[in-house]
Amino acid sequence: MPAKPKKVVVSKFPLRLMPSVRREAENFSLKEGVSLNQFINVAVAEKLAHLQHEEWVADRRKVTPERIARAMAILNKPTGIEPAPEDRLPEGYVPLSR
Repeated sequence: MPAKPKKVVVSKFPLRLMPSVRREAENFSLKEGVSLNQFINVAVAEKLAHLQHEEWVADRRKVTPERIARAMAILNKPTGIEPAPEDRLPEGYVPLSR
């Protein structure tokens, strides 16, 4: 039996904005050259991305001196491959030590 194609659901959501917020959103959507609906969609998507990033930062493993030391050991490991000329460090460069 063939699979049924998924329906794309476009929902309508009545949104009440304070008049001052709506005016500002309309002004910026005109400046951006997009509809008010598109402007609000992008604004909500950006806010969600920001909140998701904050959750990710809060949930990730904390930086410890041991983790930094392990990372630095990996980064400082010689590869045996010469860097490209544009990637070479300038004469007299002294790396910062942690």
